[in-house]
Amino acid sequence: MQTVTSADGTSIAFEQHGEGPPLVLLHGGSSPQYWKPLVPHFAEDYTVTIPHRRGVGESGDSEEYHLGRGVEDVRAVIDAVEGTPVLFGHSFGGLLAIETARTASVTKVIAYEPAVLIGEYREQANLAAQMQERIDGGDRREAMKFYISEVMHGGQIENLDGWLAEWPPWPDIVALTENIARINRAIEQYQLPDSLDIDAPVLLLTGTEGPPHLRDGIRAVDAALSDGQLVEFEGVGHGGPTEAPDRITATVRDFIDEKETPVAEHGI
Repeated sequence: MQTVTSADGTSIAFEQHGEGPPLVLLHGGSSPQYWKPLVPHFAEDYTVTIPHRRGVGESGDSEEYHLGRGVEDVRAVIDAVEGTPVLFGHSFGGLLAIETARTASVTKVIAYEPAVLIGEYREQANLAAQMQERIDGGDRREAMKFYISEVMHGGQIENLDGWLAEWPPWPDIVALTENIARINRAIEQYQLPDSLDIDAPVLLLTGTEGPPHLRDGIRAVDAALSDGQLVEFEGVGHGGPTEAPDRITATVRDFIDEKETPVAEHGI
């Protein structure tokens, strides 16, 4: 484990695997362990760097948190790695990848269903407040279940407890409840600009089974980009990188290596 100091003095930890050009993986609401199934797919050809988000894993923390703090943390890691990296983010990590690439030098950007809210959904979004209400009431587990239902399933799942029983991060992810509530505040405060000025190619990934509000958001991100590709994976949900690692990593590797998008997965 290595550490770097972010702009406000907070220690940000990151782990590295493999050897080759730098590939930085940014996790979303889960822990850095989210990327564990994908590391073997990349470590033979890339130096895979996985930062621990502020307040998670081995990283330090601060009372104040906003999206800008997260971007500063990613920039600090970028400055610490050798070479100009590719950024690959999932969910909130996808939003961090996109926003970091607006001001940092990166080779390419990949974002799987970045946490971007638009339109009426954004205007009415109160996930953070509803999580906080449950936290304040002493029920952190219910706060996390509410979050998972909304973000992973678009609020539409009949047997959440049964699904959770088969979901590897459960129940350990409950330990991140307060941290996840605050990143949701940052997500709800974020407003997608009409134009995203990123001086690098961007690959946007989504699944047909992803939550509708994030599928709407990724199309808006695509419209705001001047150099972007959007690829959809049939039968895959919000957890795409770990649900279908072979399919996701094949598309990501082709994009990094500048190969044509595989015909099995289609741009939309």
